Amino acid sequence: MRPALRVMLCDDAGERFFGEGPCRLLHLIEETGSLRAAAMSMGMAYTKALAIMRRAEKNLGFPLTARRGGSTLTAEARQFLERYEAYRDACVQTSRELYSAFFPSQR
Repeated sequence: MRPALRVMLCDDAGERFFGEGPCRLLHLIEETGSLRAAAMSMGMAYTKALAIMRRAEKNLGFPLTARRGGSTLTAEARQFLERYEAYRDACVQTSRELYSAFFPSQR
């Protein structure tokens, strides 16, 4: 059984500023049109989801959502999410290849 790989982006000081939680939250906001509904579907308090979004926006330096009769992702958020997911997928693939190379009998 392969270990799970969690990818997160860190700043130069090693402080985490974006990871799988905010990524999943952004996808759910896009699906539901609401931060509150996204938080509920993750089993998370609205205040915690709001804090995650505010921290991510502060660290990234741009707004992630815009309110237009609900919540939608900004163009910057969509672009960042696309790049983050491409990076994450490349990390997962590389990790699997390395794991298989070092532990060939573990499948």
